[in-house]
Amino acid sequence: MKLSMAIGYAGDVKAVADKAIEFEQAGVDLFWVAEAYGMDAVSVMGYLAARTETAQIASGILPIYTRTPTLLAMSAVGIDVLSNGRCVLGLGASGPQVIEGWHGLAYDRPIGRTRETIEICRQVWAREGPLEHKGRSYELPLAEEKGTGLGKALKIITHPPRPRIPIFVASLGPKNVELTAELAEGWLPTMFVPERASTVWGDDLARGYANRDASLGPMDIIAGGAVAIGVDDPESLRDLSRPHTALYVGGMGAVGKNFYNSLFSKYGWESEAHEIQQLYLAGNKAEAAAKVPDDFLERTSLIGDAAYVKDRLAAYEEAGVTYLNVSPVGPDPLGTIRKLRELIG
Repeated sequence: MKLSMAIGYAGDVKAVADKAIEFEQAGVDLFWVAEAYGMDAVSVMGYLAARTETAQIASGILPIYTRTPTLLAMSAVGIDVLSNGRCVLGLGASGPQVIEGWHGLAYDRPIGRTRETIEICRQVWAREGPLEHKGRSYELPLAEEKGTGLGKALKIITHPPRPRIPIFVASLGPKNVELTAELAEGWLPTMFVPERASTVWGDDLARGYANRDASLGPMDIIAGGAVAIGVDDPESLRDLSRPHTALYVGGMGAVGKNFYNSLFSKYGWESEAHEIQQLYLAGNKAEAAAKVPDDFLERTSLIGDAAYVKDRLAAYEEAGVTYLNVSPVGPDPLGTIRKLRELIG
């Protein structure tokens, strides 16, 4: 397995980049740059491209609604040029709270938009001719009756370093996971429980793989969690994930419209998912966090002695994970990454 880490987007980005250099030297293979409603991810990716040497630089994720597919393709080319071929374009639909609340755009047809975005990006990068696309969400050039009639099929001026930049998709729902397995180079699930992942997503992945182009090769799976090796009190470190889990299971969306809550239920924690959501939406965030099952926290982290962490690594590998995405906790993050790199081999 390769090793990846998320880069914080809410603090001092320059200081974070300084740390990224150290983590790269310690063995991190890929850095994720998130984008919510703070600093844009592409700027940070460009800065990391200048500061790092070997690690891949991935958007984790760029919402498909907030940029046209051609701009997503152009941004990926820019990062690929600056990083000497280390860009990964991470895409996702985000959610209606951000897309409609922050960007003022309708959260419609997420699966169809994802498919069209991937198709258009790959057409741009292949540079085989002027770009033309006719879909339900995007039409290039725009039809005469929908605009001025002056639109022209164009070809990207820049010559991309690679004819295909890897696309990783963050997806949870059955149809979106199926689409990911069909079209993407990588899959970014969240709240990934290795022992239960096949029960939740196995059929969806199989349907997608059945239509996958062989030229894409095997799909990477990126998952993991908090990591600490050789700590005295693993339970207290696992507890650090309680507020974040409660936020997603309880507070992301409304009742009946929370993807993470639905996933939690599919894993088998249906009553806990309901209770966490009720408490969180009522403003009882601490009580909601306390209801997150210990079993979930243990299965979604790698916190314990070296033998225990090796067992968790085996579970992730058994589940098909190729990029272990980790967040070191405890007093020595760099030391933790070095130890983990040794255990992975």
